[in-house]
Amino acid sequence: MSEQLGSAWPFVGRGGQLATVRENLRSRAGVMIAGDAGVGKSRLAAQALSGLRGYGVVRALGTETAAVIPFGAFAHALTGPPGSGENLLRWAARHLRISAGRDELLVSVDDAHRLDPASAALVHHLAESGTARLLVTVRSGEPLPAPVAALWKDELLCRIELPPLTVAEVGQVLAGALGGEVAGPTVRHLARVSEGNVLYLRELVHAGRSAGCLTETDGQWRWQGELSMTTRLRELVDARIGHLDQDEREVLELVAFGEPLGTELLVSLTSPSATERVENRGLIVAVRDGQREHLRLGHPLYGEVVRGGCGTLRTRRRLRMLAEALEASGLRRREDVLRAAVWRLDSGSTAEPDMLLVAAGLAWARQDPRLAARLARAAMEAGASVAAVALLGQALMVLGDADAALTALRQTAPAAVTESERAQHAISLGLNHAWAGALAEACQVLGEAARTLTDPAWRQEAYIYLGVAEFWAGRTTRAVESLDRARACTPITVRGAAHLAALDAWSSAYSGRTEHTLVVVEQALAGVDVWGDETPHALPTMLDARCAAETFAGRLDAAERTADYGMELAVAELSVSGFGAFRALVSRLRGDAEGAVRWSRDDAAGLHDRSPYRGRCLAEQAHALALLGRTAEARELLPEAEELASRWAFTRHPTLQAAVWVAAGCGDLDGAVRLCLSAADIAEKHEQFGHLMFALHDLVRLGVPGLAADRLSALAERVDGTLVGLLARHARATRDPEGLRAVAAEFERLGMILYAAEATAQESAAYRALGRGALAKGAQTRAWALARRCPGVSTPALVELATPELTPRQREIVQLAAAGLTNRQIADRLTVSTRTAANHLQAVYEKLGVNDRAEVGRLLASL
Repeated sequence: MSEQLGSAWPFVGRGGQLATVRENLRSRAGVMIAGDAGVGKSRLAAQALSGLRGYGVVRALGTETAAVIPFGAFAHALTGPPGSGENLLRWAARHLRISAGRDELLVSVDDAHRLDPASAALVHHLAESGTARLLVTVRSGEPLPAPVAALWKDELLCRIELPPLTVAEVGQVLAGALGGEVAGPTVRHLARVSEGNVLYLRELVHAGRSAGCLTETDGQWRWQGELSMTTRLRELVDARIGHLDQDEREVLELVAFGEPLGTELLVSLTSPSATERVENRGLIVAVRDGQREHLRLGHPLYGEVVRGGCGTLRTRRRLRMLAEALEASGLRRREDVLRAAVWRLDSGSTAEPDMLLVAAGLAWARQDPRLAARLARAAMEAGASVAAVALLGQALMVLGDADAALTALRQTAPAAVTESERAQHAISLGLNHAWAGALAEACQVLGEAARTLTDPAWRQEAYIYLGVAEFWAGRTTRAVESLDRARACTPITVRGAAHLAALDAWSSAYSGRTEHTLVVVEQALAGVDVWGDETPHALPTMLDARCAAETFAGRLDAAERTADYGMELAVAELSVSGFGAFRALVSRLRGDAEGAVRWSRDDAAGLHDRSPYRGRCLAEQAHALALLGRTAEARELLPEAEELASRWAFTRHPTLQAAVWVAAGCGDLDGAVRLCLSAADIAEKHEQFGHLMFALHDLVRLGVPGLAADRLSALAERVDGTLVGLLARHARATRDPEGLRAVAAEFERLGMILYAAEATAQESAAYRALGRGALAKGAQTRAWALARRCPGVSTPALVELATPELTPRQREIVQLAAAGLTNRQIADRLTVSTRTAANHLQAVYEKLGVNDRAEVGRLLASL
């Protein structure tokens, strides 16, 4: 990549506006481009001019310096004095016209809001008289000289508002500027911080690269660490903020440290007139949240600059002012308690332990485990004990530090005296055991708590978390029994009802009761406003369950929407995460293995190193890589995926399925079948009937449908939805070409393009076995068309397309040879003699008309 990043900065995302500008330049007097500073107005204008022919272009620039000189913006083009008594505007227009020569005059004026009065009048005269076509840029929100404003008000020019770049457009710009793929979280982070402002985005990239925050790893650019502000970026933002008097700076500092800040609270702390002045300049903006009005900074980077300009003592004073003012207002909302506690901590001032404990609970409810852990520790240091440790334990669990959580909980156990303390301690201890994979210990702790607690609400909660541990252990029947016991602990609390619905949905989804799952989740989400703050982690649990149910039912579009919703929630670390694995699964079923790699890789990068959900993402990544023939990369990922995901039954199965396809990708079809049978048995043992459905269907895809047909038919009686029945039909139709064609058509209707391609390839083979060559050729053509919609993917069924004349054993040898194995290695793998392997390989070469392994590899890669 060029060191001069700006020179290679791509022009993307403005195609529509560019076409509009050029069309107006051709058909009208011209166009005015309006937008915020740095949004790309000048670049758009330059791009529009670069593609025009037949125009003599005169460029002008409005500046503060030239604004005090008559015709200052055009001084470079006005070379001679006006004639005696000559109208100055006509004189200036004549000079500009001469400079265009024989071409039509086109005048481009950048930053026209800064024009001196004479230049502004000249621009208006050029448009009104038709002397020239105009391309004018102005800054939105800035006062315009009256002649410039009249250009669009009198409809002399068409005005185009240039918005900031969207997130997708930011991604395109970054990919072009950095010369490679950019991780999704990095795109979203830079889009949020820059707010789509091209100038700020470019400087952020410079700053990130200079500070080492923006680096390329494994073929992807990622941002890691805090925002870095270079001197140039700080100067740009400072210039946009402009001069501030003492009162105005106080306003901006208070908002920078306290946003979103209530309007009344700010006005009580500082000058109302200064607040109005700062708002009028766009440095702060009012945002309405229901019945309340808050003030935020006009751009995220303003906060970085303003806060960076405050020393330690000034920062503490501002935070203390905010905390005292909020406490004086009465802390009317729970959110106020959290904010006041954080401000107290950050300012170094004293806070009450009860306040800190409540704030820690609120941070946990807001799905911010890092802040919850920080506040819980502060509450412990201030005097709170068991409740703070219990909460700290749950936060550390999500952050991947279960060992520290267990140590703290064991040390605090003797202090748990009241029933509330014993309940909180037991639940936190049990969850940490479960998170660490010690499910027997978790069930023992939670079961003992459920049996000994007397308060119905606490017993209810203990039974619910016992059900969670049983579900994670793969004992769905016991999880449902715990659910029933929890329901018997009446009255059911708001918190309990949400947790019950979440666990019910979770256990039902993975056991194949997809319709029940979707009903439970829909009914629960209708009341999310009631329980959302009380039990926020129930929401991602329900979304995980709904995503699984929709996938097992074959509703890929719905599953994709749910996964996207879950990923939006995962801006913070959640107790349930890894929705990128579902997004990858959907992409894989559609035949987009490259997309599956990206989704799973991006999400795994954002999860902590000890999360089972990270293991699920890595498994999906390995699975997709294996389908793409990148088996070395896939094998490298599998051990970590297995180590992390194997703690729980429902996250373990994707690793088992990935291992099947890594073996198949390496040409070991016998090994793949053995792994697949093992995965199916494990899924059945753990009552993971949704995963069992896919495991059994993999046997059909591997060419051994007889091992799956009866089990799939029986499973169709236990799993909801049409997909399981379709998979069973596929298993029974492997020698029935017409049946396979119907199955393939249904797969295609569901969007499962990979399965459709495989079934159609099997249809071609079935026709060929019946000696019906013309029909086989037609099916092969359709299979090729479907396979082309699955770029780069190769499976045993699709290999049939490239090697239609080979026996199954020869086809296995083809894959091993293409993977680079020698004759001896192939012989060892297949338990045959080296001569037999060589003879088989020579027969393959003769049938396919190729000469060596490299040619075989290219033939398979053509899929």
